[in-house]
Amino acid sequence: MSFKKAAVLACALFAAGASLTNAQARDVLRVGTEPTFAPFEFLDTKTKEFAGFDIDLIRAVADKAGYDVHILNMGFDALLPALMTDTIDVVASGMSITPERAERVDFTKPYYKTGLSMLVRKSDAEKYTQFSHLEGRPIAVQIGTTGADKAKSIKDAKVTAFNTTSDAFMALSTGSADAVILDRPVIGYFLKSQPRLAKKLQLQPTMEDAASFGFAVKKGNTALLEKLNKAYDELEASGEAKKIFDKWFAE
Repeated sequence: MSFKKAAVLACALFAAGASLTNAQARDVLRVGTEPTFAPFEFLDTKTKEFAGFDIDLIRAVADKAGYDVHILNMGFDALLPALMTDTIDVVASGMSITPERAERVDFTKPYYKTGLSMLVRKSDAEKYTQFSHLEGRPIAVQIGTTGADKAKSIKDAKVTAFNTTSDAFMALSTGSADAVILDRPVIGYFLKSQPRLAKKLQLQPTMEDAASFGFAVKKGNTALLEKLNKAYDELEASGEAKKIFDKWFAE
């Protein structure tokens, strides 16, 4: 082959490769989050990367919908204004779906249901199935939480408020409390990260003050909303969504 023919062939191959690369290029989905809500979103101190249930799930949903993801760190109060002004495309930040927020933005179908739940020892699982069953019993909570407020509303309950969730869980493990009342995802994350203690404890199915989390998009952006919902449905059908859940939570 002559030098001229070789050069022409090389140019043709380069052009074909460039066209293929351009054809494979994907749009970038700008995702806003406040990474201070583990295990949903946080900054991994080792890798310095964004991590968490929401982060894994939105990456998987976006990938299934044909997008690459760029995560933007911002305050929680700034998320919806950023969405409404096209600074970001999606909010993935443990955001509850409320009527007030739904007036300003559109939400995907719920991907997580949260609320107050109770953790007990497995030996007491049949004894304490409802919050009312804790009347007069010692309960451990974290100070300043909605779980603490709930415990104080239970008749004659002996409530001990701790500075950290770890101390509350330890009180239950050592027998100085009969239950811990906290947000369900906090309990689920504890059980996942502490398998040795989890063997003796039971997260009860009862839940109060239930709320659902959803990803938010700009009001009226039905095209993106439909893509995200379709992608999530496919992840649920394939079992991938459940795998992501199981990575972060224990039920």
